[in-house]
Amino acid sequence: MSRRFPIIAAILMVLLPSCKAFQSLIHDGEVVARLGDHKLYLSELESVIPNGISPEDSINLANLYIQSWATSKAFQDIAEQKLSKEEKDVSKELDAYRQSLLRYRFEQRYISERLDTTVSAKEVNDYYEAHKENFTLERPILKARFMRISEDSPNLQKIKKLMSSDDVEDVMAADSVAFNSAQKYVDLSDTWIDAVTLAVDFGVDYVQMLSKKNGKFIEIKDDNGSLCVAFVADMVKSGEIPPVEFCEERIKDIIVSGRKHQLLTTLEQDLIEDAKAKENFEIYSRK
Repeated sequence: MSRRFPIIAAILMVLLPSCKAFQSLIHDGEVVARLGDHKLYLSELESVIPNGISPEDSINLANLYIQSWATSKAFQDIAEQKLSKEEKDVSKELDAYRQSLLRYRFEQRYISERLDTTVSAKEVNDYYEAHKENFTLERPILKARFMRISEDSPNLQKIKKLMSSDDVEDVMAADSVAFNSAQKYVDLSDTWIDAVTLAVDFGVDYVQMLSKKNGKFIEIKDDNGSLCVAFVADMVKSGEIPPVEFCEERIKDIIVSGRKHQLLTTLEQDLIEDAKAKENFEIYSRK
């Protein structure tokens, strides 16, 4: 008998304290619930209750599992009673599912052994040039530096000036001054980001955020009285085509996905050709 049985039994006794039949099942040390001829065994229940969780969580989890188990068995019984012999015959569906599952597992093994996931910069650029129109932006993207700072901070204007500079030393100085003055400072000017990502820091939607853009700065006061400031180093508007670096990961996924498809197509062709070569495949003509 499992060492965890006293714990599980205690949990189940709490769940169904008024059920005498249930309590009698507890005493045999094996079965913890019954629905018709179906029995739920202790080992099965234990397998879904992790070690180390609180008694309350254990009770909730046990209750959920028992209810789910009972519902499943109730549906099984009513289906057995009400469905015809033909309706209960699922042999074709099971065979089709087995074939599909075996095919899927072999395809995954075949791909994992042969797929080249390395995509060169040239391949990315070539695909980008040939399919630019497919990457037209639905939302703006931008490069920016963002800070949240007290509106009366003596370093506000100094940081704004430094963070808007093209000089690397000024940008580094902005980070240094902001470290001690700003509540938050982040430099996102080295990578393209969706406008939605920056809008999260402002606590507004991206349309409202961009409506506050004045020149290259966006300034919005938050609910706590702090000033959110972004310097937009670069931006590509919605409806335009983004630079290749923004599309790079998506293009790599597309190329690798294409390779997978080609591998599977080749596999299908090779299997048929091999069967023909071994005279294992023949199509009979109709008379």
